[in-house]
Amino acid sequence: MNVQDAVNARVSTRAFLDKPVPADTLQNIFRAAQQSPSNCNVQPWQTYVVSGAKKDQLKEKLFEELMKGQLPNPDFDWKVYYEGIHKDRQYGSAYALYNALGIERGDKQARQVAMSRNWGFFDAPHVAFFTMEKYLNIMGAVDIGIYAQTLALLMTEQGIACCMQGALGQYPDPVKEFLDLPESRGILFGMSFGYADDSADANSARTDREQLDTAVSFIS
Repeated sequence: MNVQDAVNARVSTRAFLDKPVPADTLQNIFRAAQQSPSNCNVQPWQTYVVSGAKKDQLKEKLFEELMKGQLPNPDFDWKVYYEGIHKDRQYGSAYALYNALGIERGDKQARQVAMSRNWGFFDAPHVAFFTMEKYLNIMGAVDIGIYAQTLALLMTEQGIACCMQGALGQYPDPVKEFLDLPESRGILFGMSFGYADDSADANSARTDREQLDTAVSFIS
């Protein structure tokens, strides 16, 4: 699989098989991702990959946090309220998923249940949390975005599916306690990954992409 094939094949996967990725494959992928570029070669990412029984324990702690009914308290500024075309695209993404799941627009309870699956890692065998020192702010976030995309493409090459999840940065406290993170470190976002369950309705959802002339201006 070449890079173009991996870019085309990668999708957000929200249902996984109960099949862990071999440890040596994980090591190779994350080692290769160390080649990701970063501003001034700072390499701000401190990544935690949680699997097996530890992953299940962390899932329980996150659901306990959700049941408290508290508002999200992310380490970084996730309070983005989309406007205009960005809001339209957000709605389009939600429609694609809920339509694939057969959830009606007005069924708020079913939508909440579907949303809550984020904190259950979509039943993936593995979850990665991307953390960095808080003071790095936007520059660190840019670098970690590049790093995460590198990981996603390397995983796709190996037949491993994933889903990037901003939701996994919304309730950082139980995760930071579980991982024993220092106060100076923040959780930016997470990524659930494993082998896709191709029979799951959620994995049939697809989103549109803008035409090239809408997204890119070539100036010469």
